[in-house]
Amino acid sequence: MNLTTAFDLLKSLDLPDADYAVFGSGPLLVRGIIEDAHDIDVIARGKAWTRALEQGELTYLPEEDITIVGFFDGDLSVGTSWAFGDVDIDHLIDTAEEFDGVPFVRIEHVIAYKQVADRDKDHDHLRRIAEWSQTRPL
Repeated sequence: MNLTTAFDLLKSLDLPDADYAVFGSGPLLVRGIIEDAHDIDVIARGKAWTRALEQGELTYLPEEDITIVGFFDGDLSVGTSWAFGDVDIDHLIDTAEEFDGVPFVRIEHVIAYKQVADRDKDHDHLRRIAEWSQTRPL
């Protein structure tokens, strides 16, 4: 999924900005670190979570032991927690950076998450972040 598609899908949900942020690969996509993403992950609380529940399909993912609301045949997922590490959702949302009217988790939080997750795609993403950060401050 490219950045334009990701923005369009997310904006169509009309989630309250103060209660969500794009997580996972999305912050890499918006910064140009990666060119496309398999899907978009969103962390939510309060009114954004309630709005997601009203619009999407609640799904339990036993392998990650989390519950998400899925949209657009799995292209976008909204959750109140994430599968790896001890993630402080409130802090991630409260410190998010806005791009084109959409809040994105700060890159340093994505790095910490990907280090804990330690999957093959995370290794690739961490390598790409390191290359990208050579020319830009984190």
